[in-house]
Amino acid sequence: MGRRRKGEAVSGWINLDKPYDLGSTQAVARVRRAFNAQKAGHAGTLDPLATGILPIALGEATKTVPFLVDADKAYRFTIAWGATTATFDREGQVVAESDVRPSPDAVAAVLPRFVGEILQVPPA
Repeated sequence: MGRRRKGEAVSGWINLDKPYDLGSTQAVARVRRAFNAQKAGHAGTLDPLATGILPIALGEATKTVPFLVDADKAYRFTIAWGATTATFDREGQVVAESDVRPSPDAVAAVLPRFVGEILQVPPA
């Protein structure tokens, strides 16, 4: 006799507007509990410092997660110029500061480097 799953056989997608300071795994766990779903997963990870839409699949919808993971995505971001941190993110200790600010043309000139497939190494 198979083991009985806890929760309900709820299926579908939830597009969660993930708040700041909540990890993707934590967000999935909260949605799963809220819907008392047997199974849940997400289609892409958002850093706890990031806000934005986190697609969460419940039940049978988890079988379609690979299609969304491989889909094109777009990101918006805000930059604070003039400081470098030990961890290369906003949580790290500031290790260097500068009054130099790039011009809009200088920023536009390097943006193509950030389009397409990129192998990203996350901060420490």
